[in-house]
Amino acid sequence: MFNEIEFETTTRPDPGELLAFYERQHHPTTRSLEKLQRMLDNTFCLVTARRNGELIGLARGVTDGLWGRIAECKLDPAYQGPACVTRTDGRIEHDSEGIAHEMARRVIEDLRRYGVERIEAIAHGTEVDFCEELGFRKIRGVAAMELEASTPVRSHAAASSSSIS
Repeated sequence: MFNEIEFETTTRPDPGELLAFYERQHHPTTRSLEKLQRMLDNTFCLVTARRNGELIGLARGVTDGLWGRIAECKLDPAYQGPACVTRTDGRIEHDSEGIAHEMARRVIEDLRRYGVERIEAIAHGTEVDFCEELGFRKIRGVAAMELEASTPVRSHAAASSSSIS
């Protein structure tokens, strides 16, 4: 199957195609084509995997020049193989053909060529195994955290008093 897959690094999907891909994977994301275009514009490197012209996977890398990050690596579960269980969000649960591995490898190599000194990835559930197979290791003492953009930042006084209680 791998020989039927075309990997592309120079042509990026348009926002509509990307949204359709995300929707097929049940990936929760914005429906704003403008925001998706902005995301694509701000992505340092992007690798797509296509079969017969259809987008079946993508990996993106972002960087500030010093640190790099694999922002996402998604593969249609139909191409992950029989060990793919939840089939949600395009998360890499299994990669029997090495398609996701090849996309991630190309992003990592682009970031290395650019000269970044550290490459990070955030893995969800079964993606931990996938990242470890690529050579990533867990960072002790680090907690992944998020802040919804619509959540107001608490004042310093409120944050200090809530940490005391």
